[in-house]
Amino acid sequence: MEYFIRVLGTKDPVIHMDELMEGLVADNLSAKFAFDEGEDPGNWTVIDILNEAGDHLAQLEKNPVIAGELGQEELDEFRESIKADKPSSAVKWLTDYFDKVKVIYAIQMLDASFEEGNYEIVTNIKSTIWNITGGILQADDEGFSNEDGYHILWQFADDVTGKWSCAVLNEKGDWDQFVMELGDKTQRKEFMEGKVPAKADRV
Repeated sequence: MEYFIRVLGTKDPVIHMDELMEGLVADNLSAKFAFDEGEDPGNWTVIDILNEAGDHLAQLEKNPVIAGELGQEELDEFRESIKADKPSSAVKWLTDYFDKVKVIYAIQMLDASFEEGNYEIVTNIKSTIWNITGGILQADDEGFSNEDGYHILWQFADDVTGKWSCAVLNEKGDWDQFVMELGDKTQRKEFMEGKVPAKADRV
């Protein structure tokens, strides 16, 4: 099954492949990029990400949010798909925030990307892009983040477990940040009600 993580950027500058490589080098990581003949390192739409051994880890695609183009269609689909999700305060915030999004970078994660050493490569590239474009993050079957990377919308499967950094909007419209246990049904219920779970650890 296809699995994507995305950066929904509020700025759309040109990102040269060298910038992606510099981010990897800074963390003592290395990778290879492959792209079609019609594109170049400074003006690309799709990049294949490989490790040094040549294993195909992910495909990275850039889609500007332009009327009639894939980026706008994807954003419209997100706007529609979150309507029934919780917390409702996050749905409203995201619906308004989508108007600011200028570009979507979609990373299709392949099986090899989840192996140790490879996952760090893909997440590093994601972080480099996010640092340049600003905006928020999205992951399939998980949900969306706020601008600080804290998870704000519940789209997890019912059997999910583990600690997760989350945030809910308070009465002042600011984000209250905390770490919750996703498998705790009480904490899950409180989060979906837009509350900081009583047993969560505030950040």
